[in-house]
Amino acid sequence: MLLEVKHMTGKKKGFHLQDIHFSLEEGYLLGITGKNGAGKTTLFRYIMEQKSQYDGEILLDGKNIQTNREEAMNKIGFVSEERIFFENYTIAGNAELLGIFYQLWDQKKFEELIEKMGLKLGMKLGRLSRGERIKFQIAFAVAQKPRLYLMDEPTAGMDPIFRKEFFRIVQELLMDGDSSVIMTSHIQEEIEEKMDIKAVMDKGRLISYKEAYQ
Repeated sequence: MLLEVKHMTGKKKGFHLQDIHFSLEEGYLLGITGKNGAGKTTLFRYIMEQKSQYDGEILLDGKNIQTNREEAMNKIGFVSEERIFFENYTIAGNAELLGIFYQLWDQKKFEELIEKMGLKLGMKLGRLSRGERIKFQIAFAVAQKPRLYLMDEPTAGMDPIFRKEFFRIVQELLMDGDSSVIMTSHIQEEIEEKMDIKAVMDKGRLISYKEAYQ
């Protein structure tokens, strides 16, 4: 099993999660929807943050992500407006400074994706639009060669042309069956038509989790 979230319960900055429990195998695209404040972003925070306080357990490849944090972080590609980069550095500069922290970093793949997405390595990160920034983050995450991708509202504000390209890229990531993608979305059409597994969160609870064809 790639990811197991076991009865996670906790509070954080006014948000809370209550008994979140699910598992995800390799090769799937899981879409999570829900109203603002439902707990979607909080779920990602608990997975990513070093000192998250919660009851329950999160396992990645069968290992606890807190007690095996360095290994876990090498296996997770995170795309979110909350992710911190060096704003005064270029796209290339960020890759040079941060790519060294990932054991499987693929600089060639990063540069290929940056070009494919219509960006330039010399563009300064602080001057990118939201859409350009998401494109950069997708390229950065893919270059890490992770097992699990966490994408928080990646298509919000994305132009329709690139949205199609985005889902093509996601399907390519899943083709070898070695990784999975969890993404949140407010776009119901995406959840209904693009996801292998659909989940709904409400008031900190996971109230629905089922395969798309059910």
